[in-house]
Amino acid sequence: MPRSGSSRSAVAACVLLAVAAGCSAPSPPATSVAPGAPTAGSAAVGSAGPAGPAGSECPDTASARYGWGAPTRQSDFQDGLPADWHPYGPEPGHERNGERTPEAITVADGVATITGTADGTTGAMSWHPGQKYGRWETCVKSDMGGGGLNAVILLWPVAEDWPEGGEIDWMEITDPLRQETGFHLHYGADNSQDAGSVDHDATQWTAWALEWTPERMTAYVDGREWWSSTDTSHFPPRPMVMTMQLDYFGFAVGGTAMHMDWARQWALPESEPATLSLAPGDPATGQPGLFPDRTPRALG
Repeated sequence: MPRSGSSRSAVAACVLLAVAAGCSAPSPPATSVAPGAPTAGSAAVGSAGPAGPAGSECPDTASARYGWGAPTRQSDFQDGLPADWHPYGPEPGHERNGERTPEAITVADGVATITGTADGTTGAMSWHPGQKYGRWETCVKSDMGGGGLNAVILLWPVAEDWPEGGEIDWMEITDPLRQETGFHLHYGADNSQDAGSVDHDATQWTAWALEWTPERMTAYVDGREWWSSTDTSHFPPRPMVMTMQLDYFGFAVGGTAMHMDWARQWALPESEPATLSLAPGDPATGQPGLFPDRTPRALG
């Protein structure tokens, strides 16, 4: 989970007060940029990597640095929301707090945005079909928030069998200043977790990537490795689908938003495609018990 310190806590408190009072929030603190080795705990981000996709808001990517080649799938949001992105809702939000609604998702100028308000009206969307093993990378910017609205990029079990099916939160930002990002690997029937964090200014466009092979799971930020694990007993047992969520945790002083410039997905030789999916344009759900008709199914 994200760490906390006296200076960070003081600035966060100022942000909460600023949002509540309607005045300007302070500038975020400077971010450490010293190269570091991979770690299963916390890391500081290193210097920039090779150039990313042409015209991208995120020029430094893991895919360019490590030569992942052309993606199997990609979304650039140049023509609105693609039919393989499926908004959640309308439905109750995270742990039945607030509401997820498709109206919270907009696309303009090649950028998809999820907006959240102080009353918990927000959004989420998933990118079907999923797969077991592979690589994912996305260019995301997260606005500062007044607490309670958390920006997340994750892999979720296609079969909707959480927690047994696992969960990989490879960009989870609960810090109101968006200066610290968490990684959470959920596993097992008791929802055990492996976790780490990285200091990075996520209010700037950032390339977040995940590589999941049968032997190793690795997270990258702007082309730099910052979390990894080889404990394969904790890896999800079945195909997963990428989702973008602005989750409401029951309290927020003001609104915020998160933005996606592009998303990429790569299949590996070991990858297993999902046998369940959603038809193009169909709504998704984070509440399968309430909305079974919105869950992935076998498509003929």
